[in-house]
Amino acid sequence: MFDSIVEAVFHHAGRQPDKLCLADDFRSVTYREYAETICRYANLFEKLGISREGYVVVEACQTIDYLAIQMALQLNGAIFVPLEHNCAHDRIQALATRMEAEMIVACRDRGFDAPLFYTHDQLGRMAGAEPASFSAGFPNSAEISEILFSTGTTGREKGIVLTHANEVALAGNVIEGVQMERDNVEMISSPMNHSHGLRRYYANMYNGSSVVLLGSVLNMKLFLENMDKYRVNSLDLVPSALSVILQLSRDRLAGYRGQIRYIQFGAAPMLEADRLRICELLPDARLYNFYGSTESGCSCLYNFNRPDSKKNCIGRPACNAEIFIVDENRREIASSASNTGLLASRGPMNMLHYWRDPAETEKVLCDGVLYTNDVAYIDEDGDVILLGRKGDVINVGGNKVSPEEIEDVAKHIPGVADCGVIPVDDPGKGSVPKLFVQMAQGVPFDPVAIRNRLSEGLDPYKVPVYIVQIQAIPRSFNGKLLRKELKKQ
Repeated sequence: MFDSIVEAVFHHAGRQPDKLCLADDFRSVTYREYAETICRYANLFEKLGISREGYVVVEACQTIDYLAIQMALQLNGAIFVPLEHNCAHDRIQALATRMEAEMIVACRDRGFDAPLFYTHDQLGRMAGAEPASFSAGFPNSAEISEILFSTGTTGREKGIVLTHANEVALAGNVIEGVQMERDNVEMISSPMNHSHGLRRYYANMYNGSSVVLLGSVLNMKLFLENMDKYRVNSLDLVPSALSVILQLSRDRLAGYRGQIRYIQFGAAPMLEADRLRICELLPDARLYNFYGSTESGCSCLYNFNRPDSKKNCIGRPACNAEIFIVDENRREIASSASNTGLLASRGPMNMLHYWRDPAETEKVLCDGVLYTNDVAYIDEDGDVILLGRKGDVINVGGNKVSPEEIEDVAKHIPGVADCGVIPVDDPGKGSVPKLFVQMAQGVPFDPVAIRNRLSEGLDPYKVPVYIVQIQAIPRSFNGKLLRKELKKQ
């Protein structure tokens, strides 16, 4: 229906001008006010000489003005390049130099060397004097909208190039996948430079719904105030944020039964204890786990708040995605638990390519199909079962073992605060599991007791051969286990 997210925003501003569009920690705006803010920034960028297809590097923050800057750049035909909040000065400068960026926008003045440099506040004051209308047309669906830089699992930073058509397809996957209604009010705490948070925001904007930005889940008072003030009926959380909320809210989420329709999770695996707890607190809510990557997001989803929930299940393809399993030569196979392969996806949500990196692009993308290193199979019900990353899945004498399955059992052992599993070579079995455990403060490490408890919940060949203690399990900002770091131990 719309060629871009920004076009959808302006459409809704005409149809429902007084409806809540966005709220942040400081203020809220209606759709009309948001469209006017976007226009003011777009006129300012035109006056500053930002060109079509020019790169603009922007430090992210959880504010209305940050997102208006993004929309205005895209309305002008410029390419939005977001980086995380408080990103290192040298990284911002190096990327802007490498891309020959026309402008850097940062949260505070840090003396960047760029053709144009402004802080968010400076741009906001300048934009305030601009007209609230914009005469240029909306971007074409095939135009590049943004470049999201991600290190992925290889450790090498790559720029994922996305078009407006990609963003619209991603929004469609989310809207249909969660059965989003027009009166949706979704609170998003995920960083707005990250694909996870951005894509939930896009979905709500495309749908004409409302978004409440939360600066930090550590501010539980504001979290609860927003729940009540805006009548929030859906949430978007990464697993680490859920852990914080469950710890700080002291079961107060149960008071929102009947109000919360669904919660979206993604970006990293969830702790099994947290999964069970949120199901208990919100038994009637739909709890979705989204599978995807920055290259091909929101491509598969699963409501795990159901009696027949399956382990390692990521559900079925989203409306704009086709999921299939291939062998090492990229030939499609009829997969099963005994005949696993690698997950591949086809659909308009797949990225255009990696920025100026055809060699890396060829490794994952061919004829519109994105090939992953995720070991999976499709079961007899048509559900996709994900075992883990190639190289992480443990082949014990021909039996494929998911490290997450072992971790789920280990996390239920009293005294184990966190854990991680990696494969290690074994002369007789090919490879065997090795378990790293982080013990709770004051709890002694007893590998024999841990092994005995694991034996109660796992098949014999899945029980780790090696169990070692570690001071802290390495995880990313959103809670994703960094197995490569464990392998260096």
